[in-house]
Amino acid sequence: MNEKLLQFIWQFQYFNRDTLLLESGEQLSIIKPGVHNTHQGPDFADGYIKIDNIKLAGNIEIHNLSSHWLQHKHSSDKQYNNVILHVVWKNDADIKDIHGHSIPVLVLENRVSKLMLDRYSNLFGAIGIPCHNPSYPMLDPLGWMAWKERLLAERLERKSEHVLQLFKQSNHNWEETFWWLLAANFGMKVNSELFEAVAKTISVNILSKHKHQIHQLEALLLGQANLLEGEMEEAYPMMLQKEYQFLKKKYNLANVSIQPNYLRMRPANFPTVRLAQLAMLVQLSSHLFSKIKEIKSSADLTSLFSVVANDYWHYHYKFDQVSDYQPKILGKDAINNIIINTIVPVLFAYGMYNKKEEIKEKSIQWLSETKPEVNHLTKVWKDFGVKANTAFDSQALIELTNNYCHKRRCLDCAVGNRILKGN
Repeated sequence: MNEKLLQFIWQFQYFNRDTLLLESGEQLSIIKPGVHNTHQGPDFADGYIKIDNIKLAGNIEIHNLSSHWLQHKHSSDKQYNNVILHVVWKNDADIKDIHGHSIPVLVLENRVSKLMLDRYSNLFGAIGIPCHNPSYPMLDPLGWMAWKERLLAERLERKSEHVLQLFKQSNHNWEETFWWLLAANFGMKVNSELFEAVAKTISVNILSKHKHQIHQLEALLLGQANLLEGEMEEAYPMMLQKEYQFLKKKYNLANVSIQPNYLRMRPANFPTVRLAQLAMLVQLSSHLFSKIKEIKSSADLTSLFSVVANDYWHYHYKFDQVSDYQPKILGKDAINNIIINTIVPVLFAYGMYNKKEEIKEKSIQWLSETKPEVNHLTKVWKDFGVKANTAFDSQALIELTNNYCHKRRCLDCAVGNRILKGN
């Protein structure tokens, strides 16, 4: 028996409660099982029980074996002074409190459904998503909606912690924080670290001074990303090199040691193209985060980010390498990715920090208006009959998979709870 499972069984009272008898032979009635305590001290606080005709209020401790009370030295720990009930799987020792008084013991070994234990064992022994078994009972639509709302809240709150760490690093400047995270997003997974490092060396104040000159913005971004090194053949990159050398010296820009990566990447996602698109976005939009806060609809948000890199890039993916004509438009999928993974988390963190629920609600609404991510995680759930209709759904399912399924947190999961509870 897993002690965490035993705590789960007690918390939700998933055992036969008919004619409960303590090991002493006294009759037990459970009025309130208590509140699960995840910190130090007894497992459940504020329990309320009746032994024969005597009502008791206090803490409840859970162990696989009653002898664990002795192993954990609870008899000498003042935190366990007010334990009114010891719930165990097996009783193998007589235990007493700090005053030498015997503690009432309830044994659950023969009161838990074998089906529940078998399902628990199967969940933890499964490969991939533990609950992918057609024989298991599942959540109804309302249950799924409630669970996805909680999953999404957990995901956004966790992402907000990272945003607020950067906010602190930026001397509490939301525009700067958003700029760093936006740049990291443009770098995608492969170059996100490089792009964020570049953004941290070029403040929004510097960008604003050059926002009317696209070649100067490109020079700053591409130069800091180590993409203007070596000899160039074409006039445009040669001009960018000269601009960059001047601007680097003017602003005393720190060197970025990370090198750009092109490995296993579609040309449209080359760091040169992505930085050129980012430069155009900076040119077209000043005080970007302030604008985002004022936007009402996700359609207007998409319009704001619909940018095209300057003319040079229509015929290039890299410097000095001419390609067929192809305007380097920031596509809808890329914009959706920015909304899901940058705009919404920053806006949610802003609402959290400033205690503005309407801002948090707007960020969640934008997820509900954005197409879902299509990846191996969402495809697995779709095969299982759980479809992601919006980014609200896909983000919740990603959270569920990564932080519950892969970590085997079935006891903390609404789906796992439903399966273990049975029909």
